[in-house]
Formats: sequence, structure tokens, C-alpha cells
Amino acid sequence: MNYKVSIIIPTYKRSEYLIRSIESVINQTYSNIEIIVIDDNDPQSEFRNATEIKMQKYSDNEKIIYLKNKKNLGGAIARNAGIYESTGDYITFLDDDDIYLPDKIAIQLNYMLEYGYELTFTDVRIHDIEDRLIDYREHKYIKSFNHEELLKNHIMHHLTPTGTYMFKRDSIIKIGGFDDVSVGQEFMLMLKAIESGVKIGYIPVANVIQYVHKGERISTGQNKLNKEIELYNYKKKHFNKLTNRQKRYVKFRHHAVMAFAGKRSGNIITSAYNLLLAFCVSPVFSIKELFHHFYKIKKNR
Repeated sequence: MNYKVSIIIPTYKRSEYLIRSIESVINQTYSNIEIIVIDDNDPQSEFRNATEIKMQKYSDNEKIIYLKNKKNLGGAIARNAGIYESTGDYITFLDDDDIYLPDKIAIQLNYMLEYGYELTFTDVRIHDIEDRLIDYREHKYIKSFNHEELLKNHIMHHLTPTGTYMFKRDSIIKIGGFDDVSVGQEFMLMLKAIESGVKIGYIPVANVIQYVHKGERISTGQNKLNKEIELYNYKKKHFNKLTNRQKRYVKFRHHAVMAFAGKRSGNIITSAYNLLLAFCVSPVFSIKELFHHFYKIKKNR
């Protein structure tokens, strides 16, 4: 197999985790790869200096390309810079504080080649800073892969995160890569892929570990709360495609995510308020999701 896979790793203020992420890619069982690290730190900052020091370890590694942005561009534009710099036939993404398990690229690439997919996504393991599994996100609820059903499932559940994606390079360039939006960059990317008719497949395995910690991550804190509200308002534009039960689930999920994000950011009032709202929207969904959450953790530990 001679297909090259490009792995794009944008980094911003998290050099202490970057080496772990890079090493998880170097240790892949599939070897025809290139790793593109996009340094999105301000050139005059201590974070740029720290990242440059870390990257010296790979100065002689021909598989690693280290790009330094002239200014902070944000996650979407930084990833797009990596896409256009890449020379691989296929592209994957990894956040600078997450890791791939060793067979991630091999399993996903083989599946795409076998069935001719332009994009595939997988499950993901969510770990805390002590490497304990705290959540397992899977997509076994998908019954059909026609684009109408994929769109409904994406609005309801989110076919994410970015680290689980593998794109054919030509396909992601054709749809324009990531949009520079203030909310849900990975959500919008998948939405564009679905609406553009990209051939999409799903592999029910988890070879990506996403870490939750107290560092600066886009998915934590008040930033997360504000963006969830904005994203929910955007989803309402697609409510005409959903049944009343599906709309109720989206509303329930929004409040459940807000409750979880509030708890993680230390905003107990917001967390409790949204937990109550989630239960009021649907006691049935609340009980089922809570049971399913603990069941998935127990099953996958």
C-alpha cells in the first residue's frame, strides 16, 4: 500500500502535551505518513519559544513538517494551512493534547480503500488527566448512511470530533476545508461534507483518546457555554427536517451539554439549572442517556 497519510496537528499554548501527541503518530503501525505541526502561537510569546524548544527534538525527522504562523490564526485557519501544505492522499487531524492509538491510521485507511469512502469517522474515548475513561462517544444509532439521515443524525448527535476524521485530500479541498466560524468548526465541516454529497462511512471503533484537563482548551469554560448556545440557535434553522421527538431530543441534548460544561468550568449554578431544564424537556431522555453513559464506560474500560 503506497498511499500517504498527512496528519495535521495545530498547536496553541500546550507545548507540554505536544510531544505525547506527535509520538502517538510516529508510533502508528502504518508508516507512510507525514506529520504537519502548525504552530499558532504568537511569534513573540513564551508559548512560541516553548514550542520551538520542544520541536528541536524532530529537527532531523524528514516525516515532520514544522510550520510557524506569523500571527495567531485560530484553529480553523491553522488546520487549513496544514491541509494545503500536505502532500498526502488522505488527511487526518489531531489536537495537540490528544493521542492516536497505534492502529488508528491503518484501520481507517484500509476501510476507506475497501469501500471507496471519501470521509470516515469513528468513536472516541474521553479520558481525564489521570488517563481514566470518563466518556465513550459512539454512533451506533445511525441506521442509514444516506445524506438525509446523516444530516438528521448530525444535527441531533454531532458526528464528531475532528480527531476521528479521515478525509481524501481532494474531497476536503473540494468542500473548502474548515470555515472560519466562531462556533462548531468541526460540526460545520461535517455538515458541509454531508450537504456536498461526500461519500461518508463510519467505523465503530475508538482509536483516538481525547483528554479533558484544566488547560486552555476550546471545549471548556465560559467559551464552551457561549458557543453551545450559539450552535443550538444555528441548529434551529434545520428543525424543519426533524420530527417533534427529534427536535425535543436536540433541545434536551443542548441543556445536558450545558450542564456538563458548566460543571467542568466550575459554574455550578449554570450546571444545575441546565440539568433541571434537560429533565423537564424529557425525563425519559434524561434517564436513558444517564444509564447509557455509565454502561458505555463500564463496557469500554
